[in-house]
Amino acid sequence: MTNKTTHSPKIGLALGSGSSRGWAHIGIVNALAKLGVEADIVCGCSIGGLVGAAYTAGNLEKLEAWVRSLTKLETARFFELNFSLNGFVNTDRFHAFLTDYVCGEGVNIEDMQKIFATVSTELETGREIWFTDGSVLESVWASISIPGLFPPYQNQGRWMVDGGLVNPVPVSICRALGADIVIAVNLNGDIIGKHFVDKPVKKSESGNGFMDSLKESAREYSSALFPGLKEKANIPGLLDAIAGSINITQDRITRSRMAGDPPDILLSPRLSHVGLLEFYRGTEAIQEGIDSVERKRAEIEFIIGRG
Repeated sequence: MTNKTTHSPKIGLALGSGSSRGWAHIGIVNALAKLGVEADIVCGCSIGGLVGAAYTAGNLEKLEAWVRSLTKLETARFFELNFSLNGFVNTDRFHAFLTDYVCGEGVNIEDMQKIFATVSTELETGREIWFTDGSVLESVWASISIPGLFPPYQNQGRWMVDGGLVNPVPVSICRALGADIVIAVNLNGDIIGKHFVDKPVKKSESGNGFMDSLKESAREYSSALFPGLKEKANIPGLLDAIAGSINITQDRITRSRMAGDPPDILLSPRLSHVGLLEFYRGTEAIQEGIDSVERKRAEIEFIIGRG
Protein backbone atom coordinates (compact mmCIF):
# COMPACT_ATOMS: atom_id res chain seq x y z
CA MET A 1 0.00 0.00 0.00
CA THR A 2 1.40 3.37 -1.02
CA ASN A 3 1.09 6.22 1.41
CA LYS A 4 0.04 9.45 -0.24
CA THR A 5 0.95 12.74 1.34
CA THR A 6 -1.23 15.76 0.70
CA HIS A 7 0.53 18.89 -0.39
CA SER A 8 -1.01 22.16 0.69
CA PRO A 9 -0.59 24.62 -2.15
CA LYS A 10 1.60 27.61 -1.43
CA ILE A 11 -0.43 30.78 -1.68
CA GLY A 12 1.17 33.92 -3.09
CA LEU A 13 -0.22 37.39 -2.58
CA ALA A 14 0.74 40.00 -5.19
CA LEU A 15 -0.04 43.45 -3.79
CA GLY A 16 -0.07 46.06 -6.53
CA SER A 17 0.91 49.71 -6.73
CA GLY A 18 -1.61 52.52 -6.48
CA SER A 19 -0.45 55.18 -4.01
CA SER A 20 -3.21 56.13 -1.52
CA ARG A 21 -5.53 53.46 -2.96
CA GLY A 22 -3.08 50.94 -1.53
CA TRP A 23 -4.63 51.08 1.92
CA ALA A 24 -7.18 48.69 0.39
CA HIS A 25 -4.52 46.00 0.77
CA ILE A 26 -5.04 46.13 4.54
CA GLY A 27 -8.72 45.28 4.18
CA ILE A 28 -7.93 42.54 1.68
CA VAL A 29 -5.39 40.80 3.93
CA ASN A 30 -7.80 40.95 6.88
CA ALA A 31 -10.75 39.70 4.83
CA LEU A 32 -8.73 36.81 3.43
CA ALA A 33 -7.64 35.88 6.95
CA LYS A 34 -11.30 35.66 7.99
CA LEU A 35 -11.77 33.14 5.18
CA GLY A 36 -8.84 31.15 6.53
CA VAL A 37 -6.53 32.23 3.72
CA GLU A 38 -3.00 33.15 4.81
CA ALA A 39 -0.33 33.91 2.27
CA ASP A 40 2.93 31.94 2.30
CA ILE A 41 4.57 34.35 -0.15
CA VAL A 42 3.99 38.11 -0.18
CA CYS A 43 5.25 40.23 -3.07
CA GLY A 44 4.55 43.93 -3.24
CA CYS A 45 5.03 46.86 -5.56
CA SER A 46 5.21 50.43 -4.22
CA ILE A 47 2.42 50.89 -1.63
CA GLY A 48 1.83 47.14 -1.96
CA GLY A 49 5.40 46.56 -0.79
CA LEU A 50 4.83 48.84 2.20
CA VAL A 51 1.64 47.09 3.32
CA GLY A 52 3.15 43.70 2.50
CA ALA A 53 6.16 44.44 4.70
CA ALA A 54 3.91 45.43 7.62
CA TYR A 55 1.88 42.24 7.13
CA THR A 56 4.93 40.00 6.93
CA ALA A 57 6.57 41.70 9.93
CA GLY A 58 3.44 41.27 12.07
CA ASN A 59 2.67 45.01 12.19
CA LEU A 60 -0.47 45.17 10.05
CA GLU A 61 -2.82 45.87 12.97
CA LYS A 62 -0.58 48.71 14.12
CA LEU A 63 -0.42 50.15 10.61
CA GLU A 64 -4.19 49.90 10.20
CA ALA A 65 -4.84 51.85 13.40
CA TRP A 66 -2.52 54.61 12.19
CA VAL A 67 -4.09 54.69 8.72
CA ARG A 68 -7.61 54.96 10.14
CA SER A 69 -6.55 57.88 12.34
CA LEU A 70 -4.81 59.79 9.55
CA THR A 71 -6.21 63.28 8.82
CA LYS A 72 -5.66 65.80 6.03
CA LEU A 73 -3.40 67.77 8.33
CA GLU A 74 -1.27 64.73 9.20
CA THR A 75 -1.06 63.82 5.51
CA ALA A 76 0.07 67.34 4.65
CA ARG A 77 2.96 67.08 7.09
CA PHE A 78 4.54 64.39 4.93
CA PHE A 79 4.94 66.85 2.06
CA GLU A 80 7.14 69.90 1.55
CA LEU A 81 6.34 72.73 -0.85
CA ASN A 82 9.83 73.25 -2.24
CA PHE A 83 10.54 72.98 -5.96
CA SER A 84 14.29 72.83 -5.38
CA LEU A 85 13.88 69.36 -3.85
CA ASN A 86 14.01 66.11 -5.82
CA GLY A 87 10.53 65.26 -4.54
CA PHE A 88 7.70 66.59 -2.41
CA VAL A 89 7.92 63.93 0.31
CA ASN A 90 9.52 64.79 3.66
CA THR A 91 11.90 61.82 3.76
CA ASP A 92 12.80 62.17 7.45
CA ARG A 93 9.16 62.01 8.51
CA PHE A 94 8.49 59.15 6.10
CA HIS A 95 11.44 57.17 7.46
CA ALA A 96 10.14 57.62 11.01
CA PHE A 97 6.73 56.37 9.88
CA LEU A 98 8.26 53.26 8.29
CA THR A 99 10.22 52.32 11.42
CA ASP A 100 7.25 52.96 13.73
CA TYR A 101 4.46 51.26 11.78
CA VAL A 102 5.94 49.02 9.08
CA CYS A 103 9.21 47.38 10.13
CA GLY A 104 12.03 48.21 12.51
CA GLU A 105 15.57 49.06 11.52
CA GLY A 106 17.93 46.15 10.99
CA VAL A 107 15.28 43.59 10.00
CA ASN A 108 16.20 41.61 6.89
CA ILE A 109 13.86 39.97 4.41
CA GLU A 110 15.42 36.56 5.03
CA ASP A 111 14.54 36.85 8.74
CA MET A 112 10.80 37.20 8.07
CA GLN A 113 8.44 34.31 8.79
CA LYS A 114 6.93 34.53 5.30
CA ILE A 115 8.70 34.74 1.96
CA PHE A 116 8.71 38.42 1.05
CA ALA A 117 9.85 40.48 -1.93
CA THR A 118 9.42 43.89 -3.50
CA VAL A 119 10.06 45.14 -7.01
CA SER A 120 11.77 48.35 -8.09
CA THR A 121 13.02 49.96 -11.30
CA GLU A 122 16.65 50.79 -11.99
CA LEU A 123 16.53 54.36 -13.24
CA GLU A 124 19.54 54.22 -15.57
CA THR A 125 18.65 51.03 -17.43
CA GLY A 126 14.92 50.57 -16.81
CA ARG A 127 15.61 47.05 -15.53
CA GLU A 128 13.18 45.35 -13.17
CA ILE A 129 14.95 44.68 -9.84
CA TRP A 130 13.64 42.20 -7.27
CA PHE A 131 14.47 42.60 -3.60
CA THR A 132 14.36 39.11 -2.08
CA ASP A 133 16.95 39.58 0.67
CA GLY A 134 18.62 42.36 2.61
CA SER A 135 17.02 45.23 4.50
CA VAL A 136 13.21 45.25 4.53
CA LEU A 137 13.10 49.04 4.84
CA GLU A 138 15.47 49.52 1.91
CA SER A 139 13.36 47.21 -0.22
CA VAL A 140 10.26 49.27 0.58
CA TRP A 141 12.04 52.59 -0.06
CA ALA A 142 13.31 51.38 -3.43
CA SER A 143 9.91 50.11 -4.50
CA ILE A 144 7.86 53.15 -3.47
CA SER A 145 9.98 55.98 -4.88
CA ILE A 146 7.34 57.52 -7.16
CA PRO A 147 9.05 59.89 -9.62
CA GLY A 148 8.27 63.49 -8.80
CA LEU A 149 7.14 62.72 -5.25
CA PHE A 150 10.09 60.80 -3.83
CA PRO A 151 13.73 61.34 -4.75
CA PRO A 152 15.30 58.26 -6.40
CA TYR A 153 16.66 55.79 -3.84
CA GLN A 154 20.28 54.66 -4.06
CA ASN A 155 20.94 50.97 -3.50
CA GLN A 156 24.32 49.34 -4.12
CA GLY A 157 25.36 52.18 -6.39
CA ARG A 158 22.14 52.07 -8.43
CA TRP A 159 19.40 54.68 -8.44
CA MET A 160 16.00 53.06 -7.94
CA VAL A 161 12.50 54.38 -8.61
CA ASP A 162 8.97 53.04 -8.24
CA GLY A 163 8.43 49.41 -9.24
CA GLY A 164 5.10 50.32 -10.82
CA LEU A 165 6.99 51.49 -13.90
CA VAL A 166 7.88 47.88 -14.77
CA ASN A 167 5.72 45.45 -12.78
CA PRO A 168 2.75 47.09 -11.01
CA VAL A 169 1.17 43.80 -9.88
CA PRO A 170 4.06 41.37 -9.22
CA VAL A 171 2.40 38.07 -10.09
CA SER A 172 5.59 36.91 -11.81
CA ILE A 173 7.63 37.28 -8.63
CA CYS A 174 5.13 35.20 -6.64
CA ARG A 175 5.40 32.44 -9.24
CA ALA A 176 9.19 32.59 -9.28
CA LEU A 177 9.35 32.29 -5.50
CA GLY A 178 7.25 29.12 -5.50
CA ALA A 179 3.58 30.12 -5.29
CA ASP A 180 1.14 27.50 -6.54
CA ILE A 181 -1.86 29.83 -6.32
CA VAL A 182 -1.52 33.58 -6.78
CA ILE A 183 -4.04 36.09 -5.49
CA ALA A 184 -3.35 39.44 -7.15
CA VAL A 185 -4.61 42.89 -6.26
CA ASN A 186 -4.90 45.39 -9.09
CA LEU A 187 -5.59 48.94 -7.91
CA ASN A 188 -5.32 50.45 -11.38
CA GLY A 189 -8.14 48.79 -13.29
CA ASP A 190 -10.57 51.71 -13.44
CA ILE A 191 -8.46 54.82 -13.03
CA ILE A 192 -7.78 56.09 -16.56
CA GLY A 193 -9.44 59.45 -17.11
CA LYS A 194 -10.85 59.54 -13.59
CA HIS A 195 -8.18 61.82 -12.10
CA PHE A 196 -8.84 64.90 -14.23
CA VAL A 197 -12.08 66.24 -12.83
CA ASP A 198 -12.36 70.01 -12.69
CA LYS A 199 -12.78 70.99 -9.07
CA PRO A 200 -12.46 74.42 -7.54
CA VAL A 201 -9.60 74.58 -5.08
CA LYS A 202 -11.05 74.99 -1.60
CA LYS A 203 -9.52 75.87 1.67
CA SER A 204 -9.77 73.11 4.21
CA GLU A 205 -12.66 73.55 6.62
CA SER A 206 -10.29 72.74 9.45
CA GLY A 207 -8.13 75.71 8.55
CA ASN A 208 -5.41 73.54 7.03
CA GLY A 209 -4.87 74.67 3.47
CA PHE A 210 -1.49 73.08 2.88
CA MET A 211 -2.56 70.30 0.55
CA ASP A 212 -4.70 72.71 -1.44
CA SER A 213 -1.83 75.19 -1.51
CA LEU A 214 0.53 72.46 -2.70
CA LYS A 215 -1.76 71.53 -5.57
CA GLU A 216 -2.52 75.14 -6.45
CA SER A 217 1.16 76.11 -6.44
CA ALA A 218 2.00 73.15 -8.63
CA ARG A 219 -0.85 74.11 -10.97
CA GLU A 220 0.42 77.68 -11.20
CA TYR A 221 3.96 76.40 -11.79
CA SER A 222 2.94 74.27 -14.75
CA SER A 223 0.58 76.93 -16.10
CA ALA A 224 3.36 79.48 -15.98
CA LEU A 225 5.24 77.45 -18.58
CA PHE A 226 2.37 78.13 -21.02
CA PRO A 227 0.99 81.55 -20.03
CA GLY A 228 -0.93 81.98 -23.28
CA LEU A 229 -3.09 78.97 -22.50
CA LYS A 230 -3.95 79.86 -18.94
CA GLU A 231 -7.07 81.81 -19.85
CA LYS A 232 -8.21 79.34 -22.51
CA ALA A 233 -8.14 76.12 -20.51
CA ASN A 234 -7.84 74.77 -17.01
CA ILE A 235 -4.39 73.28 -17.48
CA PRO A 236 -3.73 70.22 -15.29
CA GLY A 237 -1.29 71.09 -12.52
CA LEU A 238 2.06 69.41 -11.97
CA LEU A 239 0.73 66.88 -9.46
CA ASP A 240 -2.29 66.14 -11.65
CA ALA A 241 0.04 65.52 -14.61
CA ILE A 242 2.25 63.25 -12.50
CA ALA A 243 -0.76 61.32 -11.22
CA GLY A 244 -2.30 60.93 -14.66
CA SER A 245 0.98 59.80 -16.18
CA ILE A 246 1.54 57.22 -13.46
CA ASN A 247 -2.04 55.99 -13.86
CA ILE A 248 -1.63 55.51 -17.62
CA THR A 249 1.73 53.78 -17.28
CA GLN A 250 0.58 51.39 -14.56
CA ASP A 251 -2.68 50.53 -16.29
CA ARG A 252 -1.01 49.71 -19.61
CA ILE A 253 1.80 47.69 -18.05
CA THR A 254 -0.57 45.83 -15.74
CA ARG A 255 -2.77 44.78 -18.65
CA SER A 256 0.24 43.56 -20.61
CA ARG A 257 1.90 41.70 -17.73
CA MET A 258 -1.24 39.96 -16.53
CA ALA A 259 -2.21 38.94 -20.05
CA GLY A 260 1.01 36.94 -20.23
CA ASP A 261 0.99 35.74 -16.62
CA PRO A 262 -2.54 35.88 -15.21
CA PRO A 263 -3.14 35.31 -11.49
CA ASP A 264 -5.44 32.55 -10.28
CA ILE A 265 -7.59 35.08 -8.44
CA LEU A 266 -7.78 38.78 -9.30
CA LEU A 267 -9.12 41.33 -6.82
CA SER A 268 -9.93 44.79 -8.16
CA PRO A 269 -10.99 47.32 -5.50
CA ARG A 270 -13.11 50.13 -6.95
CA LEU A 271 -11.21 53.22 -5.86
CA SER A 272 -10.86 55.38 -8.97
CA HIS A 273 -12.38 58.30 -7.07
CA VAL A 274 -9.51 58.35 -4.55
CA GLY A 275 -6.74 60.73 -5.60
CA LEU A 276 -3.00 60.09 -5.70
CA LEU A 277 -2.25 61.78 -2.37
CA GLU A 278 -5.52 61.24 -0.49
CA PHE A 279 -3.97 58.95 2.10
CA TYR A 280 -6.39 60.27 4.72
CA ARG A 281 -9.19 58.28 3.05
CA GLY A 282 -7.79 55.08 4.52
CA THR A 283 -10.96 53.85 6.23
CA GLU A 284 -12.82 54.09 2.92
CA ALA A 285 -10.05 52.25 1.04
CA ILE A 286 -9.78 49.52 3.68
CA GLN A 287 -13.52 48.87 3.50
CA GLU A 288 -13.44 48.63 -0.29
CA GLY A 289 -10.62 46.11 0.07
CA ILE A 290 -12.87 44.02 2.31
CA ASP A 291 -15.74 44.38 -0.16
CA SER A 292 -13.55 43.30 -3.09
CA VAL A 293 -12.81 40.03 -1.29
CA GLU A 294 -16.48 39.50 -0.48
CA ARG A 295 -17.38 39.93 -4.16
CA LYS A 296 -14.97 37.10 -5.04
CA ARG A 297 -15.60 34.96 -1.98
CA ALA A 298 -17.12 31.97 -3.79
CA GLU A 299 -14.30 31.95 -6.35
CA ILE A 300 -11.65 32.23 -3.65
CA GLU A 301 -13.09 29.35 -1.64
CA PHE A 302 -13.40 27.18 -4.76
CA ILE A 303 -9.87 27.78 -6.03
CA ILE A 304 -8.20 27.55 -2.63
CA GLY A 305 -10.14 24.33 -2.03
CA ARG A 306 -12.29 25.42 0.87
CA GLY A 307 -15.60 25.78 -0.94
